[in-house]
Amino acid sequence: MAASSALKMGFESELGAQEPLGFWDPLNLLADADQERFDRLRYVETKHGRIAMLAILGHLVTTAGVRLPGDIAFGVPFADMKTGLAAFETIPAAGIAQTVAFIGLIEVGFKARQEEIEAAQLKASGWDEETIAKKKAIELNNGRAAQMGILALMVHEKLNNDPYIINTIIGAPVPFNA
Repeated sequence: MAASSALKMGFESELGAQEPLGFWDPLNLLADADQERFDRLRYVETKHGRIAMLAILGHLVTTAGVRLPGDIAFGVPFADMKTGLAAFETIPAAGIAQTVAFIGLIEVGFKARQEEIEAAQLKASGWDEETIAKKKAIELNNGRAAQMGILALMVHEKLNNDPYIINTIIGAPVPFNA
């Protein structure tokens, strides 16, 4: 017992513990965590935030009607794709498998060179340490907001096919997979 309490750390001053919530761990995932566990969870949070930001962007762009030229699968043009989760109804199973495999390959390749890529990007930015910390905090907050945002879009799409419900409430509905 003494060993685990000696490893227990406070994360209240870590990057991301900022106003208005401060350090927020409602599920107590970090109750007995050491720095290694915290760093792993922070890495996963950042990664999921980045994916969610891209998901929000993709949702907005495709809802606006923007599509790539060509076919997503043989005989299935991008122009015929539905938006949001309904896109999975349009893509053939082999196309979904290819997409998952491609994302997996990107992930493996990035993981192999992640430190090199991130160091090069930070060096190219020319930012000092204070600016880098501020930018990382902004990225964390934007990622957190995007995770909640894409979740809300998916829930409202499944509830009544109206992910942009706030537009409907204010009298400017957005046609969605109509």
